[in-house]
Amino acid sequence: MKVTKREPSVLPIYLIALTWIVATFLFGAKTIAGYLITLAVSAAVYFVGRVIFPDKVTEEEVPEPEPEPADPEAAELQKERERAVSELRRLNDNIEDEEISRQLSHVESVTGKIFDQVLAKPEKRSVVRRFMDYYLPTTIKLLNQYDRMDQMGVDGANITAAKEKIRAMLRTVSAAFDKQFDSLFQDEYLDISAEITVLEQMMQQEGLAGGMN
Repeated sequence: MKVTKREPSVLPIYLIALTWIVATFLFGAKTIAGYLITLAVSAAVYFVGRVIFPDKVTEEEVPEPEPEPADPEAAELQKERERAVSELRRLNDNIEDEEISRQLSHVESVTGKIFDQVLAKPEKRSVVRRFMDYYLPTTIKLLNQYDRMDQMGVDGANITAAKEKIRAMLRTVSAAFDKQFDSLFQDEYLDISAEITVLEQMMQQEGLAGGMN
């Protein structure tokens, strides 16, 4: 990155000094009149000197400033989001069962929204810690088992029963993930409720709440 540097010339200052030396002999700078004349001449000399001896302008190459270090916890959370959403999408592409595909699409969408909410408000991470540490990875693990059994192309009593359990589990997970996302807005709900209560009380005190249901 190039930076322009401006270095003022010292010659105008030297000219002012020379002006005062000469003016002392010519005008007697110790008198008020002589002082004022010398001051006016010095200003003119400095202006002319700045025109004759302009500032020296140079360009220097300086290294780009170091980027601000990213929040490591937020960066790791973003990676977790990408891994989880990517894996859910891959499983959805692999599994042909229409019911599972619909549920997976919903789970993928809600999972992304949960991560986005926590990324925007890191203080909410404690609310979804078990979701991130257990519910989500376990769900992905079970869906991978379903995918492997489905790819075998063999139906047996145990395989069919296991796949049915996972299918039922996914319906439960879908509803649970919705509740988990909703839980992230508990503080907002409490704040809104409190503000509405205060608003209604103030309006009642001032006689403005008539006709309100």
